[in-house]
Amino acid sequence: MSQRINLGKQLPEAYRALTALHESVEAAAAQAGLDPKLIELVKLRVSQINGCAFCTDMHSRDARRLGEDERRLYLLPVWRETDLYSTVERAALALAEAMTRLPIAQDIPDEVYGDAVGALGDRAFAILAWAITTINAFNRLGVLSRPSLPG
Repeated sequence: MSQRINLGKQLPEAYRALTALHESVEAAAAQAGLDPKLIELVKLRVSQINGCAFCTDMHSRDARRLGEDERRLYLLPVWRETDLYSTVERAALALAEAMTRLPIAQDIPDEVYGDAVGALGDRAFAILAWAITTINAFNRLGVLSRPSLPG
């Protein structure tokens, strides 16, 4: 693999702004009492869909550090086919997938939207939507620049 441009080094003020957005969303999630494992599952699933190796690696390790069960991590790509995920997690994952695939589907189905709002409530739904938006942005930069995985 050839070396690619480090986008954060080339435009550090933009990278700092994206990082500040991420930190703001993380703080809101903590303040709202959202389960950090739920946020990591969503980030991991979005990163898998986007094909971002760096973020997939990071969020699977972060989820394990939070105590997430490895079996649930292994089965995350096929979460719909198992009973290992709660109603809230299923609604969050469906929303994450719909938002991530938005360029293809060009829609967020009413059922996905309604299930997520119903399972999460307005504030947590908004926080999750921002978290999904943020990880999608990081994934796009990661896929483009292909940063090396940590050792």
